[in-house]
Amino acid sequence: MTPVTESTGFAADARRVGTRVVVIGVAAIVAALVIGGLVLFLTLPDAGVFNDRVERIFVENDTLTGDAEIRLLEILAQSGTAFAETLAGYRIVIFVLLVFATALLIAALVFLVILVTLNRRMAEIERAGIEVNSLLISREEKTVYLNNHGFKLTDAAMETLSILAEARLDDEMLTGAQIEAMISGRRAEDCDEAAGATRIKRLRDTLGNQLVSELLVRNIARRGYMLSVGKDVIRVV
Repeated sequence: MTPVTESTGFAADARRVGTRVVVIGVAAIVAALVIGGLVLFLTLPDAGVFNDRVERIFVENDTLTGDAEIRLLEILAQSGTAFAETLAGYRIVIFVLLVFATALLIAALVFLVILVTLNRRMAEIERAGIEVNSLLISREEKTVYLNNHGFKLTDAAMETLSILAEARLDDEMLTGAQIEAMISGRRAEDCDEAAGATRIKRLRDTLGNQLVSELLVRNIARRGYMLSVGKDVIRVV
């Protein structure tokens, strides 16, 4: 049972590390964009700075009293108002762009972590071969469902598998003598280890043959047999 526990613990640790990396990455992205936005907004000139400069020209130059000069200064003041409105619009545009940039960077980080996690998961599945995601034992139908694939078992094989499933739920490991004792109703001391091992062998043979038939060697009615694998994955050395 130790390898299963260690594998489960490793997977849980990997998920926690992945979640921590995502949180730290998102926080770093948001912090960088917030700091950049603050610096940008603080360094932008004030919307009324142009009007202030025009007012200073009025105050510092008392000689501008002619109609032409006054008209020119009025035009400058109107230009300053237009500049202020344009700059206010630019601030809104910059804010919206920063929001979109934050959302896109966060989405990119999340998708990157998801892709890395999926690649690792696929690599684990390839190394493990057939991975059991669900196991349903139906005593009435005398059928076991592995990943939604149904396999018929004999009464003896069903009893053996049921006992093993109950022991796994309780995180227990059974010897051959204990398996034989639980099926036969006798004491474990009075049972032979080889009898339980024989039951396990029969279960493996019965279930293994059906697994190979379902997942590897396909029987096509009135035509023959063929492998249920793609041609591009077959190598003969």
